[in-house]
Amino acid sequence: MGAVTDVSLEVSGLAFAYPDGHQALFGVDFTVARGERVALLGPNGAGKTTLVLHLNGILTGGAGEVKVAGLPVGKAHMAEIRRKVGIVFQDPDDQLFMPSVREDVAFGPAAAGLKGAELEDRVDRALAQVGMSDFKSRPPHHLSFGQRRRVAVATVLAMEPEILVLDEPSSNLDPASRRELADILRSLDVTVLMVTHDLPYALELCPRALILSEGVIAADGRTAGLLSDDTLMRTHRLELPFGFDPRSVSTGTMGV
Repeated sequence: MGAVTDVSLEVSGLAFAYPDGHQALFGVDFTVARGERVALLGPNGAGKTTLVLHLNGILTGGAGEVKVAGLPVGKAHMAEIRRKVGIVFQDPDDQLFMPSVREDVAFGPAAAGLKGAELEDRVDRALAQVGMSDFKSRPPHHLSFGQRRRVAVATVLAMEPEILVLDEPSSNLDPASRRELADILRSLDVTVLMVTHDLPYALELCPRALILSEGVIAADGRTAGLLSDDTLMRTHRLELPFGFDPRSVSTGTMGV
């Protein structure tokens, strides 16, 4: 396997300013290897959303380059890029709009041309991956919030993405749903970029973290090490929950 195919995501010199003149990114550089789980951390206004929207070409036109599995994000490869980069939004109701769970999960693959037994197999596999096979015929609005989030993940997995981007995946989840989602994410054979303010969840799921601050990557390293650096955390307005000490957590027992 060549070097390019071992890299899921490569961001080089990415800079971007909005039409009103607000500069959100000032030159972002990082690489994510195939199969890595990486947390993207940073205070509000750091540029995290702007960065994520560049990964599948929703935003373009700035300086620098983004490559997904070796393909430059741009018009020539846009359909393939949007299949390879699956974004799970913070609110699952932004992704679930069909009368049944099955129809929601089938929507993307069907639009891409799958049909018949092949389509049903894709739906069944995606629902099995998130533990929602028994809810295939249920209306999404009859599910709990945690179940809807798992179905939203399934809608993305049904497209067989190269990279799964999760926007605040633990928000509004009760402790049991939070743990169930963590178990699912650990089981997936896919590259994960997780945007989160939930620092213990980042530590639990992502061996590596990036800190994006004022439009640049301010730190890149082992999640436990970054969260244990008090000066770094204060400088970039990151705060752990009261009483949580990352030094006391055995990450070896957390699947990282």
